[in-house]
Amino acid sequence: MMLVRTLADLRQAISGNPRRVFVPTMGNLHEGHLNLVREARAHGDCVIASIFVNRLQFAPHEDFDSYPRTLERDCKQLMAAGCNIVFAPSEQELYPEPQGYLVQAPAGLGDVLEGQFRPGFFTGVGTIVMKLFQCVQPQVAVFGKKDYQQLMVVRNMVRQFNMPIDVVGVETERAEDGLALSSRNGYLRGEERAEAVQLSLALRRLIEAVKGGATDLAALEADALAGLAARGWHPDYLTVRRRADLGLPSAGEAEVPLVALGAARLGATRLIDNIEF
Repeated sequence: MMLVRTLADLRQAISGNPRRVFVPTMGNLHEGHLNLVREARAHGDCVIASIFVNRLQFAPHEDFDSYPRTLERDCKQLMAAGCNIVFAPSEQELYPEPQGYLVQAPAGLGDVLEGQFRPGFFTGVGTIVMKLFQCVQPQVAVFGKKDYQQLMVVRNMVRQFNMPIDVVGVETERAEDGLALSSRNGYLRGEERAEAVQLSLALRRLIEAVKGGATDLAALEADALAGLAARGWHPDYLTVRRRADLGLPSAGEAEVPLVALGAARLGATRLIDNIEF
């Protein structure tokens, strides 16, 4: 496996590899990331993973400076998973000048759910993913479904810009108790780790209520939020949306594919999760 730090070295490394598969990450890898790399191997000849903590998608009060940087460990894991090239640029390499051109997700997608509670987040995501796509020029890109809205933003961006990239979504990797794997799970302390599974359980209860015929989604969601809050969480949202566009389903759409999504803070750690049904 090759580790490259500059765009010039990346372009030299990928030359001659006709089918490139790309897995963008911010590092601090876990089994979910490695599963993306394993999936990527089924889609092309050369698997490239990036490791870059993108300042643009962090708000001033968020954890950019404290986000774990574990490059040496990450590279060992990526090599074992079958990665061919790791692109780990510096900020100066990717942003040699102030980034005046930005990619903004449209209203109704980029400003709801995560976009509502983290304003500007999807502008940062769209911009860095566009930039990395231009650097790597992959035929396939692999993303995890845990970041469900992010995956939708990237897919729509690729479609609207006519980018010749197949975006593959991979199912969320979970711990034995059902907690979605996340780099931020490492922030959980003591009893918080055992409590953290309550987010996915709250989503499953929402799903069962909808499957059971409940139609007042606003009331269901309010009850779910209150239930987590009573356990000491600070929930942002627990909701059921259409998979196609993250719009609210109407009463006559009981049979359309849906997804339950949630985000909540437990102590100092903000967790997100989703379950399709």
